[in-house]
Amino acid sequence: VQLQACGGGLVQPGGSLRLSCAASGSIISIGTMGWYRQAPGKQRELVATISRGGSTNYADSVKGRFTISRVNARNTVYLQMNSLKPEDTAVYYCNSPSVRTPDRVPRDYWGQGSQVTVSS
Repeated sequence: VQLQACGGGLVQPGGSLRLSCAASGSIISIGTMGWYRQAPGKQRELVATISRGGSTNYADSVKGRFTISRVNARNTVYLQMNSLKPEDTAVYYCNSPSVRTPDRVPRDYWGQGSQVTVSS
């Protein structure tokens, strides 16, 4: 199983970016999916999560600006980021702690990280 993230880049303050993360491999189902980020010199922090049924949870710092969504049939999760600020600069990681393969055991997987830089 692999989680492949893409869509990062350099954007000016106030701009937008959309991250996507597709899971591939012998996957039966995926439970909660989420995005985390890690800025230089800081710990990794939660950005947003979404359950298989679509319930969402956001960090206070991104509420109203970021939107997480998913397409279960594609094993893909998205993060739409609007009104970006310099403090949003970080490496963004996608994650699911409950990926089920044919043995039905839920496992934790992380994507490789996607750099988002917000700067003028």
